[in-house]
Amino acid sequence: MEKTNRIPEAFLIAIAIVVMGFCLKAGIDNFTNKDRRVTAKGLAEREVAADKVTWPIVSVELGNDLPQLYNKINSTTSKIRAFLKENGVPDSDISVNPPVVQDKNANLYSNERVVNRYNITSVITVTSGDVEKIRDIISRQGELLKQGVAIIDGGYENPIVYEYTGFNEIKPEMMKEAIANAQSTAQQFAENCNSDLDKIITATQGQFTISDRDNNSPHIKKIRVVSTITYSLKD
Repeated sequence: MEKTNRIPEAFLIAIAIVVMGFCLKAGIDNFTNKDRRVTAKGLAEREVAADKVTWPIVSVELGNDLPQLYNKINSTTSKIRAFLKENGVPDSDISVNPPVVQDKNANLYSNERVVNRYNITSVITVTSGDVEKIRDIISRQGELLKQGVAIIDGGYENPIVYEYTGFNEIKPEMMKEAIANAQSTAQQFAENCNSDLDKIITATQGQFTISDRDNNSPHIKKIRVVSTITYSLKD
């Protein structure tokens, strides 16, 4: 009777040993493979046309008679507005800033005698989503010279700015492409090592950058994203 009662106990002990063996093997495998990993970077790039332009139109009047200069700058502003409207720019896209007056005689740190005491600067800003139309008008701004209006370079303070505002529309697709490229690179590495990709250990969403395609084409933007993903490897 005692032998018969011990058979189930022996069977349970055998099963426990087998299970323990599998657990030990899994633990050993995990320990062995825990440092087997590959990190890959995935790149996605797009070139897109800017969908917004900000064009500051800067004009300057010099002289000594302040009221006369105000009349001249107001006349210049009116001519520029008329030129823009004739070329299809709506009032909603035109913003006129108050003239800025510089009195050179007010400079206490200079004893230089100046020919023109006052310098009045006027800035009219055009903000539009019709980039191609504004670019065409910019190329023809020399027509204002026939009316005695000289447009000066805005320089660093008032540059022409092109932007791309539709970024959120293409972001998911670019992220998907960058991740797929990273996975493809990691898969190739795993194959070269006679291994397979396993789980993702770490992943970065990726940093997007938007820049001009080149110095001569600021209206064409290059969008770039790089995603970094680390996979574990298994045999």
